[in-house]
Amino acid sequence: MKLIRVGAAVLNQTPLAWEGNQCNILGAIQAAKEQNVSVLCLPELCITGYGCEDAFHSPGVLRTAWEVLQDTVAATRGIIVSIGLPLFYQKGVFNTACLICDGQIAGFAAKQYLAGEGIHYEPRWFKPWPSGVHTEIIIGDRIYILGDIFFDCGGIKIGFEICEDAWVANRPGGGLALKGVDIILNPSASHFAFGKYEVRKRFVMEGSRAFGVSYVYSNLLGNEAGRAIYDGGALIACGGKLAAIGPRFSFADCQMTTALVDIDATRMEQARTGSFNPALIDRPDDCVQIEYSFAEQSPELSPPVHQTWELSLHLKEEEFARAISLALFDYLRKSRSQGFVVSLSGGADSSAVCCLVGLMVEFGVKELGLEGFMKRLPAQWLEVENSRDLMRKLLLCVYQSTRNSSTTTRNAACQVAGSLGAEFLELDVDEMVGNYVEIVSEAVGRELTWDRDDLALQNIQARVRSPSVWMLANLRNALLLSTSNRSEAAVGYATMDGDTSGGLSPIAGIDKAFLRRWLCWMEKNGPEGLHSFPELQVVTTQTPTAELRPQETGQTDEQDLMPYELLDAIERAAIRDKMMPVEVFQLMQSQFPQHDSLQLGKWIERFFGLWCRNQWKRERYAPSFHVDDENLDPKTWCRFPILSGGFQKELAELRVYVESTRAK
Repeated sequence: MKLIRVGAAVLNQTPLAWEGNQCNILGAIQAAKEQNVSVLCLPELCITGYGCEDAFHSPGVLRTAWEVLQDTVAATRGIIVSIGLPLFYQKGVFNTACLICDGQIAGFAAKQYLAGEGIHYEPRWFKPWPSGVHTEIIIGDRIYILGDIFFDCGGIKIGFEICEDAWVANRPGGGLALKGVDIILNPSASHFAFGKYEVRKRFVMEGSRAFGVSYVYSNLLGNEAGRAIYDGGALIACGGKLAAIGPRFSFADCQMTTALVDIDATRMEQARTGSFNPALIDRPDDCVQIEYSFAEQSPELSPPVHQTWELSLHLKEEEFARAISLALFDYLRKSRSQGFVVSLSGGADSSAVCCLVGLMVEFGVKELGLEGFMKRLPAQWLEVENSRDLMRKLLLCVYQSTRNSSTTTRNAACQVAGSLGAEFLELDVDEMVGNYVEIVSEAVGRELTWDRDDLALQNIQARVRSPSVWMLANLRNALLLSTSNRSEAAVGYATMDGDTSGGLSPIAGIDKAFLRRWLCWMEKNGPEGLHSFPELQVVTTQTPTAELRPQETGQTDEQDLMPYELLDAIERAAIRDKMMPVEVFQLMQSQFPQHDSLQLGKWIERFFGLWCRNQWKRERYAPSFHVDDENLDPKTWCRFPILSGGFQKELAELRVYVESTRAK
């Protein structure tokens, strides 16, 4: 047996935070040395951060990244480390992984396949490196090898697949296997999405099996740049089986995952599968050779595969709870805010946002301890004695009533805030609403009435709440959280500069139906290792309502719009799957046979009309977190024109089609 301990570190980096990013890199290298790791893989672009966007085209950013790399090299003595950074070569910027061996830069492997769909925009900043090509690059007074290369370090061959390289059909790993590579490192910045982790595990395991290698996968961790969430989850596989699994959604700056791999065993696997091609030995120019002596490893078993949250995280509800709470924590500290403020109406959306802040504290304190959690926050919060005291300083809930508010929502808001330990304030804004109505009535020379001015009278109530809650956020130097969900964003069922007010919209990527199910799950079960929240019953038993019309009208959201389950299904078909109105109608008929076809057609027509008219609102929503491929964020996922034809031709065809089906 030829045993080598390999390691994958997941890091919580921040774009352009040079000192913090380098500190995490150095900490990971030190931790790897302490655990006798010989080969360490760090995440993609970990020096600069992955989310630098157009700053990747700044010569100063590229220059500073190189300087940080140079300052880090000395720390790699006695270990092999891959560190990601952008590199400029001949009028192009390339996403590279630098392999450093025992304090010496061996060369730069360049990413061949760039992620350019959905949330990713890599082709805007980087050039894809062509397969089978390598060159020399002069930096300072040194010459380095750059491109499609692999490394021979003391007889152990190491190659790279950089993130997207492993997600394509023609993976570079196939070529590396033909050249007899022993270890493939995959430095990644793979964002979280529901169910995506299982896909990652499959390509890591299959890569190790098909290529006859030890496969080491590292990832980013946390909310790096504002919208994307990275769940960590390092993976190491040999022979098609996982040798080690790292924890996901950690609140730590770095998590190290290691495993002992048997190089002789993987070479025998290549012999068995025939993946190695001896003819390629005669073409060694793409192999960078460097002397290195691997430390002898004891043949004890590798540490057991970590099963942290492995079973429970198959639940979408569990993933959502952990992903958003971690994202809130990082957004809070990286924005240098001193807490959160929520306009808590007592309904499902605002209650869910408050619960996520509560989970942020519980998860963070459980992992880091109270002192460790507070050390990562601004100094103003350090004087707390327990988690409940911390929660009171972190979250202010504000219930703002008008004459149309009910005792049900007031009691629900009070109970939710109290169960979480948040500070709770009540403001009566009805007089301010009346003042605005009176001023405008006098200006237009008539009384405003519900029969004639319904929308204006509803919206003024939502907008009047905004200045007060913004003022409270300013007083606390806190971040105001918007409480709009994705279902509302799809049809513009929100008041701009009212309930959309905020610096961050944490649930704007989640549909209303799921949020209601999630609250029921929180009420009865709760996340793994924590507890349930039975106090949420006062929320889950309510019928969703904006409470903006007089109470005697019995206003509900679904009466204003349509059933939420149907709305979400129409949205998925029309926006995610790009179906036309008639196609959506045909699908909805099969999925919701209980609804009359004429009514179904009217709802679909209403959806398309509201979708087109309200793109301007979606353009102005506060930043939201990406959690799946149904995101409506126009800046990262779903781009749609603000002005359009509004599907008029297609909706006319829908009306004709609906009538024809009724005639039959």
